[in-house]
Amino acid sequence: MAAIGRDAPAQSATADREIVISRVISAPRELVFEAFTEVRHLSRWWGPEGFTTTTRAFEFRVGGEWDFVMHGPDGTDYQEWISWTEIAPPERIALVHGESRDDPNAFESVLTFAPDGEATRIEMLTVFPTKELRDEAVEKYHAIEGGRQTLSNLAAYVTEIVRKGAED
Repeated sequence: MAAIGRDAPAQSATADREIVISRVISAPRELVFEAFTEVRHLSRWWGPEGFTTTTRAFEFRVGGEWDFVMHGPDGTDYQEWISWTEIAPPERIALVHGESRDDPNAFESVLTFAPDGEATRIEMLTVFPTKELRDEAVEKYHAIEGGRQTLSNLAAYVTEIVRKGAED
């Protein structure tokens, strides 16, 4: 008879509202973390393939905000807003992300940056207010693939910085 309870893996109470994406990036943790903390970096890699970003305001501190527009490859503009709720360099960033400050459908994300040998393992855990909003993000906005592409863009960006630094 199978054991249920103590030995069964715990499932998060928010599992049906979550998206978890991770990637190992061939760059030091401090550099990968920095790529999230400075607008000069973010504007170079943020977003899925084919997207560009225009920043209207950026203040990286707990309670600070990033007000920006993502421009899709089809010409569609997406108003975006992020506020940081926790910053623990170079290990963790927590944030709220929506279309605006008072977006009732805003979601929370926690990014962790862990050493993985000479590389960095980044994990992005996103929790939506409801399962329906999570499913809509996946189906309508391709959130999982978009998240993977975003981390791929980050990896390419910081790997290039490391490569250029080695050439100097």
